[in-house]
Amino acid sequence: LPRLVREFVAQNNTSQIKHVIQILSQEFALSQHPHSRKGGLIGLAACSIALGKDSGLYLKELIEPVLTCFNDADSRLRYYACEALYNIVKVARGSVLPHFNVLFDGLSKLAADPDPNVKSGSELLDRLLKDIVTESNQFDLVGFIPLLRERIYSNNQYARQFIISWILVLESVPDINLLDYLPEILDGLFQILGDNSKEIRKMCEVALGEFLKEIKKNPSSVKFAEMANILVIHCQAADDLIQLTAMCWMREFIQLAGRVMLPYSSGILTAVLPCLSYDDRKKNIKEVANVCNQSLMKLVIPEDDEMDEAKPSMTVPAEPTSEESLSKPEAATTGEWQLLRCGRNELDVTALNQPLSFPCSCERVQVTLNLDGIVQVLDYHLSDTSIGMMTRIAVLKWLYHLYIKTPRKMFRHTDSLFPILLRTLSDESDEVILKDLELLAEIASSPAGQTEEGHGPSDGSDVRPGPVELHVPARAGQLSSSSTKGLECSPSTPTMNSYFYKFMINLLKRFSSERKLLETRGAFIIRQLCLLLNAENIFHSMADILLREEDLKFASTMVHTLNTILLTSSELFQLRNQLKDLKTPESRNLFCCLYRSWCHNPVTTVSLCFLTQNYKHAYDLIQKFGDLEVTVDFLTEVDKLVQLIECPIFTYLRLQLLDVKNNPYLIKALYGLLMLLPQSSAFQLLSHRLQCVPNPELMQTTDNTKPSTNFKRTAASNIDYTELLQHFEKVQNKHLEARHQRAGRAEQLDRRVVL
Repeated sequence: LPRLVREFVAQNNTSQIKHVIQILSQEFALSQHPHSRKGGLIGLAACSIALGKDSGLYLKELIEPVLTCFNDADSRLRYYACEALYNIVKVARGSVLPHFNVLFDGLSKLAADPDPNVKSGSELLDRLLKDIVTESNQFDLVGFIPLLRERIYSNNQYARQFIISWILVLESVPDINLLDYLPEILDGLFQILGDNSKEIRKMCEVALGEFLKEIKKNPSSVKFAEMANILVIHCQAADDLIQLTAMCWMREFIQLAGRVMLPYSSGILTAVLPCLSYDDRKKNIKEVANVCNQSLMKLVIPEDDEMDEAKPSMTVPAEPTSEESLSKPEAATTGEWQLLRCGRNELDVTALNQPLSFPCSCERVQVTLNLDGIVQVLDYHLSDTSIGMMTRIAVLKWLYHLYIKTPRKMFRHTDSLFPILLRTLSDESDEVILKDLELLAEIASSPAGQTEEGHGPSDGSDVRPGPVELHVPARAGQLSSSSTKGLECSPSTPTMNSYFYKFMINLLKRFSSERKLLETRGAFIIRQLCLLLNAENIFHSMADILLREEDLKFASTMVHTLNTILLTSSELFQLRNQLKDLKTPESRNLFCCLYRSWCHNPVTTVSLCFLTQNYKHAYDLIQKFGDLEVTVDFLTEVDKLVQLIECPIFTYLRLQLLDVKNNPYLIKALYGLLMLLPQSSAFQLLSHRLQCVPNPELMQTTDNTKPSTNFKRTAASNIDYTELLQHFEKVQNKHLEARHQRAGRAEQLDRRVVL
């Protein structure tokens, strides 16, 4: 047969050569008889050897019947086919490259062949083909990629090993730029990374590592946007190696691509945030996720607040080549995070890998920050009770960062975020509550939250009637000074915005509906708010709200809590000094506002008078105590007040006991408290204190007493104490009626139980 073919070649008789190949193919290689098929395969190989360099002219006719025998049920026949194809390729060398796809397809099937001899033969053929591809500069990568993308999803271990080996070979060839087509195969590579075989996982890890090195070397030519969603999905994989590798890739993408990744922020956060709460068993993933989170946060800049999404000129750059690249990610991010949480099994690779052309990194690309998707993801993770503490803290940090960088856009979402932020105050973690309070304080103090009319958000509960109001003026200049905080301003010139009063109302509602929160965290929350916001505004507004509180029992409890904070917290030192002197109209206004609400609790009202050195009025109040219902709780509060008088806060009061002549009502008020107390430790404590007062006979008041030289008494002389006393009596009558009503309802309930 070889001699015959050589003669035809010498005669340039192509028709006879084709006729010989056709007979070998149709009558032997494709015969029904197995021995005939073996003979045909040997004949085709011999024919190819005889043709030599001219075999390239007949490769299609030579290869097709051999490849058909790759599917033969007889393993010996498959081996002969593998051997025949090896000889054909060895002779043709680079001429077989136009037929590479069919050869690769056949080899990928033989790689998973159960027969070891066939598999061994296919490996020899595979090595030969790799050598040819490596030597040649005519490899058709564009035509090969669709086949590679299809075969890469094979679940067979040997087929996967075969695929990875070819990717490594193609990646090592300088003339072949496989990086341009990485989006086509990246998802498949990550799936192979989860293979049960350690060897295959290691090979895949090496391949991904080589790609990442190439990306770092040439970031300007990388299609980051086309691979972003693929990474997001694999960052949520159950397999630790896949998740860690994908997270490392995400870290590099964010750092290399920068703001190009912003349109995919919602998906990235969906993947990254849960990882922040991992324990030490997944410490590596947690650390990389934290870097991703921090890097992504830095991409948000104040300029994002100025870009109006409604203006096409701002969202679409001048370059027509970039229009598609920006419009597609923006359109995708609206429901992106719901899609990306579905898992990689639902990943539509062709949909995600639409061609997106991004200019090189040296050009400025206008990227619009889509806050809707980001806020939706953050809201979801904050609402999920199963989410870990570190994730919740990260979510709150993100929201705080967005309110700092993009306050105008973020205030569009405030109404939807407000309820969940208030619920977060009940969190078990102090760190979460602190971050939540920082965020709420920023919302309440940011000038961007100020409405044009100068009133709060449209909420019926925000109406503030009454003689004492916290005025929140709307000033145009506030909108330009986003860094201004209300830390040193009085209620006359607050920087608090429209949400401040709404926050105070809802916070008190929260305390009212969740008494355990008030008992365990109430003081902590209010003290932190006094550090973050203006303490005077907080007490002024809460007193104003409690003045109209219908639940009198809660009002009394809340007033007691606020009074304890006012008297004992180091954070309120400045406010106590302001109330102690009552030198300014603002301080007197604050005192009157506090007093009206403090009337819900008689003992706290007296303590407020002691704090503000209104001793005569304190004495007048104690005189009214005889008309009140004296309960165990009432006496307990008097006991606590006596203990407070012995604290450093009331040092000035105790020193004033030395000046009996100018402070007779202080001594009378203290004796009044003494007369209210039963024979208890508090009684003994106060009694001993009063025994130290010098010259008791000077306690009596005379009409010709000289006016006090203390300026504060003169300054506070315009306060109508008679009206305040009448208000106290009115509030106490309401409390008495309410107690009688509660007692009546309890008695009726007891009767029903008996019946």
